[in-house]
Amino acid sequence: MATTTPAPGPRREPRTGFGLIGPRHRRHTLSTDQLDALALPIGDDGVVVGVDAAGRPAVLGVSRPTAYDIVFIGGLWTAQVLALRAAATGVRVAVETGRPQAWDPLVHAIASRSGLTVHDVGRVPPLGASADEPVLVVRDCGMRAPRGRVVSAPWQAVLTLLPYVSPVAPRLIRQARLVGVQRVSPDEAARTGRIMNLPRTEQEALPTLADGVTLWCTKHDRTFAMTQATDTETGLLGNARRVD
Repeated sequence: MATTTPAPGPRREPRTGFGLIGPRHRRHTLSTDQLDALALPIGDDGVVVGVDAAGRPAVLGVSRPTAYDIVFIGGLWTAQVLALRAAATGVRVAVETGRPQAWDPLVHAIASRSGLTVHDVGRVPPLGASADEPVLVVRDCGMRAPRGRVVSAPWQAVLTLLPYVSPVAPRLIRQARLVGVQRVSPDEAARTGRIMNLPRTEQEALPTLADGVTLWCTKHDRTFAMTQATDTETGLLGNARRVD
């Protein structure tokens, strides 16, 4: 008696690169009415640099898979608060400075956890930044900051602190992905406004900013943020101040 062979079913190709096929479960679905009950905490990941005019947190993401340069024209106090907060999020902070004594309070506060190290100008070693150990290099090198040996790279952001709009500021601003400006003179505000293409209202506001207030700018966004110190930060660094 003749026999018949069942027709082969559709061939299943192996799933290259996606691992083994797991157990089958019913899909999870929500009705339209149930969507309103679904709430997910979505927000930026990074360092809280202050609050904006509406009281919302202003967050600076320093741990990035691409090179990230920040120029901060402002006071040492704010730069040190940012360094403290970055270290508190697990970022390794390396400070390149000609005034190591000014960073002593931070060194004594967090050096036991290897969260912050201080180096002479031009003496920052390779830091081995990675996704597991991101790095922030703070360059506190005065008005005419020389070109650094350690530059921004994936997972290694560089923040250059300038006390005022120095002769090297235009070059650094044009290269930066983010610029922060605190209170400056009307002449410096005009120069900064031209470089950064600021609206007149924001340019005119720069000479009037209170201590701890920063205008943070990217190519597409601008926001004023007030850095408010915690009790611990105030105990280490004192009250907010523009000039040291």
